[in-house]
Amino acid sequence: MNPTSRMDALRASVTGTAVRVLGLLAVLASGTARASEADLVLPDFSSVSFVGGLNGRALLMAGIAVSIFGLAFGFMQYTALRNLPVHKSMLEISELIYETCKTYLVTQGKFILILEVLIGAVMVVYFGFLQHMAPVKVVTILVFSLIGIAGSYGVAWFGIRVNTFANSRTAFASLRGKPYPTYAIPLQAGMSIGMVLISTELLLMLIILLFVPADFAGPCFIGFAIGESLGASVLRIAGGIFTKIADIGSDLMKIVFKIKEDDARNPGVIADCTGDNAGDSVGPSADGFETYGVTGVALITFILLAVPGAEYQVQLLVWIFMMRIVMVLASLGSYGLNGIIQGGKYKNADHMNFEHPLTFLVWLTSIVSVALTFLVSYLLIPNLAGDTTLWWKMSAIITCGTLAGAIIPEAIKVFTSTESRHVREVVTASREGGASLNVISGLVAGNFSAYWMGIIIAALMGGAYFFSLDIPNSLMIAPAVFAFGLVAFGFLGMGPVTIAVDSYGPVTDNAQSVYELSLIENVPNVKAEVQKDFGFTPDFEKGKEYLEENDGAGNTFKATAKPVLIGTAVVGATTMIFSIIVILVGINVGADGFRSLNATNAANLSLLHAPFLLGLVTGGAIIYWFSGASMQAVSTGAYRAVEFIKANIKLEGVEKASVEDSKRVVEICTQYAQKGMLNIFLGVFFSTLAFAFLEPYFFVGYLISIAIFGLYQAVFMANAGGAWDNAKKLVEVELKAKGTDLHAATVVGDTVGDPFKDTSSVALNPVIKFTTLFGLLAVELAVELNAAGQSTLTTVLAGAFFVASMVFVYRSFYGMRIETPMAAIAEGKAGVKPA
Repeated sequence: MNPTSRMDALRASVTGTAVRVLGLLAVLASGTARASEADLVLPDFSSVSFVGGLNGRALLMAGIAVSIFGLAFGFMQYTALRNLPVHKSMLEISELIYETCKTYLVTQGKFILILEVLIGAVMVVYFGFLQHMAPVKVVTILVFSLIGIAGSYGVAWFGIRVNTFANSRTAFASLRGKPYPTYAIPLQAGMSIGMVLISTELLLMLIILLFVPADFAGPCFIGFAIGESLGASVLRIAGGIFTKIADIGSDLMKIVFKIKEDDARNPGVIADCTGDNAGDSVGPSADGFETYGVTGVALITFILLAVPGAEYQVQLLVWIFMMRIVMVLASLGSYGLNGIIQGGKYKNADHMNFEHPLTFLVWLTSIVSVALTFLVSYLLIPNLAGDTTLWWKMSAIITCGTLAGAIIPEAIKVFTSTESRHVREVVTASREGGASLNVISGLVAGNFSAYWMGIIIAALMGGAYFFSLDIPNSLMIAPAVFAFGLVAFGFLGMGPVTIAVDSYGPVTDNAQSVYELSLIENVPNVKAEVQKDFGFTPDFEKGKEYLEENDGAGNTFKATAKPVLIGTAVVGATTMIFSIIVILVGINVGADGFRSLNATNAANLSLLHAPFLLGLVTGGAIIYWFSGASMQAVSTGAYRAVEFIKANIKLEGVEKASVEDSKRVVEICTQYAQKGMLNIFLGVFFSTLAFAFLEPYFFVGYLISIAIFGLYQAVFMANAGGAWDNAKKLVEVELKAKGTDLHAATVVGDTVGDPFKDTSSVALNPVIKFTTLFGLLAVELAVELNAAGQSTLTTVLAGAFFVASMVFVYRSFYGMRIETPMAAIAEGKAGVKPA
């Protein structure tokens, strides 16, 4: 049986078993019913008037118009990028990269749908059999989960199409001898992706708010959030594994064969370019889409659960969505203004610091967003619950998140920028200590960055808490939780720009590769051809210099965007966990309508309740297993890729590797990404079920733990990897020391950092959110079974699910070891023997 058949058989077996187990649960628990977050009903938005006599519905309808405008802008930029001039030699390479990306995405799409069967089965059991929802509501939830998946998947596809237009156009524009186009095109591509991503998410959520019946909106939001979280988890984890298998496989050839980076004879380079898009474009696009949506769903759920009275609910819901609408316009306006300023400054310049205009854009957008936050809040909620000061206090809370979008990138640059002392320390350590001290110095940078990031996030959350003290309990339960949700909300407030600077990196990385792979300098009479067809004489030396320098800026801003998404997941998790706490603890409603959590049950959320403490301890175990499992998949896949490349690379008599060999490397990367992803996802899936069924307060502690452990692990790994990456870039660009022992040492550090920064760290973000969202259903399922007198069954199932999770934990190393035979390689034309 070949590897593909074995994988298909395993998937079928797992899916079939899970469905049978969940079917049994449906039969056993079909006699119970209980209210849940999916029963929440939206208020009538037209019942409350705002500024100028406009009611809430009219204001939100204006949001739909803004969303459509944002989509139109994104697609106009897409068309403009496609129409930019490009030499055919570069166009051929970018289209080959796109074709391999398409193959990868189709494979992942099928995989996501298989996993949707598992998640869908849980939703059918819970909503259909336990909640006794009407079949039409259950179908609605499933449909919106598919819409959520389609959203994550669709923006990811759009992202790679835009980036594979932009990479070849950027490479070609660098030949004009001016640095400005080399900066402007990747940013234009990023804004196209950012505007389409945020506008699509906002449009879908507004459609649910305005056009779905009020009693259906709860199920729609829950299904939508779970679907987009599933899609993002798969694309982020699998993309992270794929990209680093390819990157390591390609990079190590520089040391083994003493060849230049992106040497066209290296069959791993195309896979590396595909990986840049799979890991640094597909993953972040899906992740950003999901993060933006899930934080919104968490706040909607909080408001409907914790805020009494339809009037206050309408005011707060309209307010948070108008904040998002205004910030889309703020991002677009800031991008336009930044373009005018930077164009005037650099358009005719011969040199530029590529990081400076990106930094200026982030701060400009942040300042404009903050100003508009206070202005619009004053206009919309000047008097909330009889308090004329809450408008500026809640604006200040959101500002804590908005400023995080600018402050965190600045802090991260201290550890990852080519200008930073930490990165230069990595280079200095490598001079005499080689790869060993390079790695140690990078670990130092990662650890210090985790300290400062923790202090910054705690300070921002502390500021939000301070302002929340003045929110009256008569307006809502647990104002501090709402404040933390608003901070997470503010993190991605200027979402289009955050996504744009993150997407800048994969374009600059690919542009450098496209230049080398095109072999444009070897094309006969190319200078005359370019002069005739495009009206300028190409300057190859300056072009290569600009692309190298710009890649360093791309690396820096990829690094700065990661902690923003990670921080959003962790801070936003507090609001999602609140929904679980409300379900478990219950709400007391006094005679005066005042709401409060049941104090007796809330006492279980304490170190004095042993299961809660044990949950806090257990969450860390999952984070460290996940980090190891994802890196093991990279290690084994990279070994196989290196094995194949070394056996098939041809350095004499050819200008470039064959397309067939390049596609074979892509296949190896895809296979190990899929195999690693299956073990990891099912390990997380069954662990979530096991711990939710074991004891509900244990599970709350577990969720808090994975959020906190995940924050520090992710930040440490992301920034250690960023320091190693730019230390190598510093040696290549500033020191011009390629091919030296110093360069070899930094390449080793870079390959160690690859799975740190682009596999394990970034994938923790969607894993935290997926576990919390899916856990919401799982813990309710367990509570329902206990309420039906099935506590013994619940315990038995917890044990069974835990054993299942241990199987996949075991497989994630012992089934992924390098010694595992890979028949497909052995049967290949290269005749490579499995280890």
